[in-house]
Amino acid sequence: MKEEYSNKYRRWYDKDPVLSEAVKTLEETDDQTQIRIALNLIKIIIEHNIEDEKYEAVDDIISAVGSGLDDNRRGRWYDIDTTLRTAMNMLQNCPADTQKVIAKEMAQLVVKEIKKDETEEGSEE
Repeated sequence: MKEEYSNKYRRWYDKDPVLSEAVKTLEETDDQTQIRIALNLIKIIIEHNIEDEKYEAVDDIISAVGSGLDDNRRGRWYDIDTTLRTAMNMLQNCPADTQKVIAKEMAQLVVKEIKKDETEEGSEE
């Protein structure tokens, strides 16, 4: 699903305002929260793609995970961690309509994880 981006959108996820905000919030969270969200995101993407019958076999999932990982791009904030990079590449390679659905779930997941972290920090004091 990779395509050329116009001057209007600097990054692939900026086309969808919900996705863009969710990714921005994810970027600003701590490393452990990012990895937890990335693992959940991978699960959500696989579930949606199975429902849409995009993945018919384990090989399809492995292929999707590997797609884009060989890029020599390591300057993106999510390239630092393999799990996070995998989740973001899988999301990038989803069809636009699937991205929209996943963006809403991702936004809810990010907010839930941040609230959970804040609650845990508050109980430690």
